[in-house]
Amino acid sequence: MEEPLLNTPLVDYHVALGARMAPFAGWNMPVQYSEGILAEHRHCRTAAALFDICHMGEFRVAGPQAAADLDRILARPVLDQAINTCRYNFLLNEHAGVLDDLIVYRFAEDEFFLVVNAGPRLHDAAWIQERLSPSTSFEDESDAIAKLDLQGPQSAAVLAELGLPIDRQPAYYRFLTLTLWGLPLLISRTGYTGERGFELYFPAAAAGQVWETILETPGVKPAGLGARDTLRLEMGFPLYGHEMDETITPVEAGFGAMLKLEKPREFIGSEVLRDPVRGRPRRRLFGFRLDSRRAARHGAAILVDGKQIGVVTSGAVAPSLDIAVAMGYVDAGFDLKPGDAVGLDAGKTVLSATVASTPFYTAGTARA
Repeated sequence: MEEPLLNTPLVDYHVALGARMAPFAGWNMPVQYSEGILAEHRHCRTAAALFDICHMGEFRVAGPQAAADLDRILARPVLDQAINTCRYNFLLNEHAGVLDDLIVYRFAEDEFFLVVNAGPRLHDAAWIQERLSPSTSFEDESDAIAKLDLQGPQSAAVLAELGLPIDRQPAYYRFLTLTLWGLPLLISRTGYTGERGFELYFPAAAAGQVWETILETPGVKPAGLGARDTLRLEMGFPLYGHEMDETITPVEAGFGAMLKLEKPREFIGSEVLRDPVRGRPRRRLFGFRLDSRRAARHGAAILVDGKQIGVVTSGAVAPSLDIAVAMGYVDAGFDLKPGDAVGLDAGKTVLSATVASTPFYTAGTARA
């Protein structure tokens, strides 16, 4: 018997706005609103879009050994992370497969906030707790916290209109805590769209208040998971369960340089990644530009001269480029270069594509 879908605190607001709802990672989530995915995508690229991301998980880890514990548990360093910064990181199993990709917020020398994906949240919590020192506390705050993403080149101006002047807003991959609209808020300059944007965390009971407050601001429109997916794909950002899972290492996914494996630091999975045999990548992640707007889907074979050399992990029309793009893994023995021709199996036909560098879309404002 399937578990019933979970709802975010904003489900009634989505239905009232005419959202098409669908299952995602065990949650009942808005895929698109009345204007459709293409319109929502373009509005995020040109103005400001608001996403309900309350399904994500949030953990608080604290104590005198918290930094050392997380430095040992996570693939990227934690001990050297500055206070009030965010860092993209990976939770690996003993075989160096990715259990989850996450963001680490450092509140203090001995206090951290981890933002994890919805699907692996419960497994992540158990995995981390089992590996913490007795003096390190762990709290899953996911059910008490709401998360909204305000994304787009006008997002900073929207926050300024709502009471947070631009000169007080956090820089890229930094965050601040403050009281705004009578609520305690954590605001980080992060996101998943490639545009200037902010992620807002606050008490779940106030989700409707904050949602309505932001949407009442001129220029802001709601966007669903459909646009979120096309936006992240144009940037070449991975989606857990597609470009990453427990069988794929972060090196295979293209993040080897982030791990600083040349430095003598031990973490779960590091022994495998440093081993010349066990750590040798079996596949590499590539981007592909198709010759038309017809998209290749997850699971499609990647072909060269009729022979399968890999598999597509994500594919969709890229509205900003007016073509379809895809990402997929290719067996490590094949040395592909940008511009090389491949075929992507679409069942009754093979779609022509070329190997392309990511991001596919290069005009994003995320760092502006």
